[in-house]
Amino acid sequence: MRSKHILILIGFLSFPFLGLQAQVRGTVQDSLGEPVAGANLFWQGTTQGTTTSADGSFTLSKPRNKHMLVVSFIGFENDTVHVEKSDETLELTLREGVELSEVNVVSRKLGTMKLRNSVLNEDMISSAELSRAACCNLGESFTTNPSVDVTYSDAATGAKQIKLLGLSGTYVQMMTENIPNYRGAAAPYGLGYVPGPWMQSIQVSKGSSSVKNGYEAITGQINVEFKKPQLPEADRLSANFFASTTNRYEANADATVKLSKRWSTSLLAHYENETKAHDSNDDGFADIPRVEQYNLWNRWAYMGDRYVFQAGIKALSERRNSGQVSHGSMHLDHPYKIGIETDRYEAFTKNAYIFNKEKNTNLALILSGSLHQQDATYGRKLYEVDQQNAYASLLFETEWSKQHSLSTGLSFNYDSYDQQYRLNNDAEQLPVKKFVKEAVPGVYVQYTYNWEDKVILMGGLRGDHSSTYGSFVTPRFHLKYNPNEYIHFRLSAGKGYRTNQVLAENNYLLASSRRIDIVDRLNQDEAWNYGFSTSTYLPVFGKTLNLNAEYFYTDFRKQVVTDMDSDPHAVKFYNLDGRSYSQVVQVEASYPFFTGFTLTAAYRWTDVKTTYDGMLREKPLTSKYKGLLTASYQTPLGLWQFDATIQLNGGGRMPDPYQLENGDWSWEKRYGGFEQLSAQVTRYFRHWSIYVGGENLTNFKQKNPIIDASHPWGNHFDATMVWGPMHGAKGYVGMRFNL
Repeated sequence: MRSKHILILIGFLSFPFLGLQAQVRGTVQDSLGEPVAGANLFWQGTTQGTTTSADGSFTLSKPRNKHMLVVSFIGFENDTVHVEKSDETLELTLREGVELSEVNVVSRKLGTMKLRNSVLNEDMISSAELSRAACCNLGESFTTNPSVDVTYSDAATGAKQIKLLGLSGTYVQMMTENIPNYRGAAAPYGLGYVPGPWMQSIQVSKGSSSVKNGYEAITGQINVEFKKPQLPEADRLSANFFASTTNRYEANADATVKLSKRWSTSLLAHYENETKAHDSNDDGFADIPRVEQYNLWNRWAYMGDRYVFQAGIKALSERRNSGQVSHGSMHLDHPYKIGIETDRYEAFTKNAYIFNKEKNTNLALILSGSLHQQDATYGRKLYEVDQQNAYASLLFETEWSKQHSLSTGLSFNYDSYDQQYRLNNDAEQLPVKKFVKEAVPGVYVQYTYNWEDKVILMGGLRGDHSSTYGSFVTPRFHLKYNPNEYIHFRLSAGKGYRTNQVLAENNYLLASSRRIDIVDRLNQDEAWNYGFSTSTYLPVFGKTLNLNAEYFYTDFRKQVVTDMDSDPHAVKFYNLDGRSYSQVVQVEASYPFFTGFTLTAAYRWTDVKTTYDGMLREKPLTSKYKGLLTASYQTPLGLWQFDATIQLNGGGRMPDPYQLENGDWSWEKRYGGFEQLSAQVTRYFRHWSIYVGGENLTNFKQKNPIIDASHPWGNHFDATMVWGPMHGAKGYVGMRFNL
């Protein structure tokens, strides 16, 4: 009966609607040919508008009797350009301090922007924002972002995790160019697999997302767009060199060749080496692991009139070493060592055939695969895994008119984990071998109704069948309403699911004497997410004040609970029996006080609770609030740029401590708030720039992040009680070059 209802609903959503409007297309770029992402365009006297994408392009329907197109960009006055023809292609070149016709031109790009015309609650972090900090990899790209936190998973391995809407990154669907990626065994260290100089932009979608890319997004999606050889503005050659006071060195380079009008290719290379183990708190353990990584990627593109093709192959090799370090003449007879060797290979291809450009009617086939091989040792514990992933997606999309569009398709995902592990320090015990796999075919349909860009409704429904958990249905709904050009409202509701691979995703927990207890049959995570947000654009003294406010609530129906409270010497994984939820309130304001200077302030309150051993409690190691103030100034000629960000991280609850033999507690029951300051100065030249900066300039360090570090082979050793930075102030210098 359920399948019958689904077919009826799909048939209803697929009913065609008629009525076409003329389309105005174009690009917005600066005087150097760089695309301007996030520029706002709308027809004067209406609320119909759009925002330029990462490559500076835009498409906008032209109403009858409307000819004045308003171009606005934060920090500068609004201006207009006259558009006479119904189907016109515009090439807007922005020049600093120069007027072209009726358009006031600027070259300063906004770093982080709310995608104004998107029905989703979606932010785009552009390359301009990524260059405001060291941004050596994806994990270091959110320094100036109030929505995404990046924290250490433990104090020994250097593993980092994203937190979005108060929940760990496993509930966030990670994607690269809209292909699901870095799942399972790649999750603990995957944030370091994406070099910063390779990225063109990052899209952060909070709450319920589109059903196109699967069912896994519970708190949102993070999608990374890389440099593409087919773009007109692609650099022929670019490079980035970086060095820090912690003896970390990086080199990045990419080259693009336009082989013909249709064909292009690029080669991207990355090398990094943290050459020295640091122990700034003298606890005998390295605060920063030694990491050496090689990363190489070759991608191709063919851009035909009807057929479009992209493909790429990537290889990564990383060696990560940490653990006890010697001090001076001190010699360790049996040092506790951590070694993680990773080899990862990826390949993808995208094929699209365009039937009708005017209606955006196309059929696309996406194929990708990865092989992730990891051998990890934690003392005498070990975890070895070979993960294979295959993903396929067949999509059909069309716009019957400006008002009605449809996207539908089929998908297939396969994961296998060939594992071998020993969860204790008994070297005589033979490792356990375990092989698990899951195959999930699925189908989806998504319908969008757009009434004059004033009301946008998007409804999606997908059905999937897991070889492990059976069939399940994922509904998602979005509403965007903007009564005028000054305020936009968004409402969302949707479901998400996730399959847990406990050891693959959490093997860093082996850097502890805690026992690992896993129940025999773990449920699939299942949760509803509800969100409401407002975005306001107010003209104040000739400039635009951006105000954003949002509330999200995540309600788990099923969840695998990570319990570090019921037994201080164990970490338990079991199925939720009770309530588990997260609610987040965030407010944000951004205003350009004068030309070239923008100040952004944000505050976020987080309430996350889960039922542990029958008791609803605050989730440990989760900060209650976060405050952020970030300032950016670029001199009128664009030669100098100054950036600074201060974060106030609120306190939270620690897992329940235990009493030592001398009567002291193993650790405090709660941790307090702390501040962190980062700053950078950049000097621009014609084809290159140099930057100097510092991180954690407040020099805050968590005291004793490792419990009983002097006895790592004992029963009290625990590296998982980390809530703050372990290393103090760090300086860096770098150079960027592009031709």
